Amino acid sequence: MDYRSIFEDAVDTLRQEKRYRVFADLERIAGRFPRAVYRDGSDNAREITIWCSNDYLGMGQHETTITAMQETAGRLGVGSGGTRNISGTNRPLVELERSLADLHRKEGALVFTSGFVSNEAAIATIARLLPDCMIFSDQLNHASMIQGVRQSGMQKAIFRHNDVAHLRDLLAACDRKRPKLICFESIYSMDGDVAPIKEICDLAEEFGAMTYIDEVHAVGMYGPRGGGIAERDGLMDRIDVVEGTLAKGFGVMGGYIAANKAIIDAVRSYAPEFIFTTSLPPALCAAARASIEHLKASSVERSMQQRQARLTKAILADAGLPVMQTDTHIVPLLVGDARQCKAASDMLLEKHNIYIQPINYPTVPKGTERLRITPTPLHTDEMIFELRHALVSVWTSLELPRERADAAITASKLTSGDLTLPTIGG
Repeated sequence: MDYRSIFEDAVDTLRQEKRYRVFADLERIAGRFPRAVYRDGSDNAREITIWCSNDYLGMGQHETTITAMQETAGRLGVGSGGTRNISGTNRPLVELERSLADLHRKEGALVFTSGFVSNEAAIATIARLLPDCMIFSDQLNHASMIQGVRQSGMQKAIFRHNDVAHLRDLLAACDRKRPKLICFESIYSMDGDVAPIKEICDLAEEFGAMTYIDEVHAVGMYGPRGGGIAERDGLMDRIDVVEGTLAKGFGVMGGYIAANKAIIDAVRSYAPEFIFTTSLPPALCAAARASIEHLKASSVERSMQQRQARLTKAILADAGLPVMQTDTHIVPLLVGDARQCKAASDMLLEKHNIYIQPINYPTVPKGTERLRITPTPLHTDEMIFELRHALVSVWTSLELPRERADAAITASKLTSGDLTLPTIGG
C-alpha cells in the first residue's frame, strides 16, 4: 500500500479545485498594527498592510494587554503546568472566568483553549445531558458548532438561515415535552449579517427551548461594555448560554462559555475537551482579562472601528466595487470565482503590499467567493484610500465583475436553502 500517494492525491484534489490553502508568513510589528513584515518563502521580506485580521480592535497590540502578559510571565512563568484538575487552575485563569461571567451578567464562565473547542465541547455536552434532546441549528452555523451538534449524537433539525418562520415550524413539529436546544450565532462572519435574537428568544420561551448563542464576532465590539449583540439589544438575560472567544475582539487566545452555575458546573464536570487538556497559561489569561476590563470601560475602540468600517464600505461602494451590504464591521467584497479570488489576493499582495486572504468554498458557497475585509480602529483614512486604489487596479486588471454582490448572495442563499442537500450548513 502506497500510503504517501493517498495523502498527496488528497491534497492535489484541493489544488485542482483551487481550494488549497497557502499560509502567509507574517510578523506583526508591535505598536504598528496593521503593518506587518511578509516573507514570500525566500529571504525576501517587506512591509505590508493586513486588511483581514481577526484582531478586530487591535487589542493584541494594546499596551494594556502586552504589559499584563509580560508582567505575568515574569512572575508566574510561561506554562500553566497541567490540566485544570491537576495543578493547572492558575490564579489569572480564575480571575479571567470571573471577569467573563461579569461581562455577560451570568453566574459563571468556563475558559477553553479555543473558540472552536468551547463550541464543540459545550454544545455536545449540554445536548447529551438533556434526555432525548432535539437540537435546532442555523443553516450557516460555524464548523465548530456543527461539530458540537454531531458529537452530541442527538437528533437535529436545521432551520434556514435567520428564518424565524421556518424555526417556528420545526419547533411546532417537535413534542413540547421534549428538551430542545436552539444554536445560532449573533454575527455571521462571512456575510456580516445579524441574527434575529429577540424573535429566536421569543420562540424559545414559547416552545420551552434553551438558547445557545455564539458571539465570537461580536464580543468586545458591541454593547456598552463589549458584551456582544445580545448586550447591545438588551437581550442577555434571555440567553441561556453565551459562547465567545478571546482571540478576536479581545486580541489574545482562547474560548469560553458563560451561563448559570448549574450549566457551567455540568460542562466542567462532563466535557472531555475541557477535562483532558492543559489549561491556558497564566500570562495569556492575564492579557485577556486586561483586554476585557479595558473594553468594559472604554468605547473608543468600538466607536473608531465602526467609523472605519462605515468609511471603508462607502469608499469602496463609491468606486463601483461589489461590496456586500452589512450592518456590522465585516466588509465582504464579492468575486464569485475561486481562481479569480486567489488571483486578486495574490495581486494585492505582490503589487500593492496589501494582504487579504481569499475566502473560497467550503467556507462560503461556490459562486460567492470573496475577499473579506475587516477594518480596525488602527486602519487610517489614508490606508482606506490606498485600499480603494489597489482594489480598483486589481478589478480592472483581472476584469472582475462589479455591482452584483447582493443578487449573487441572495441567489446562493436560495439555492443552499434547500435543506435536502446539506443536513448542516456552515
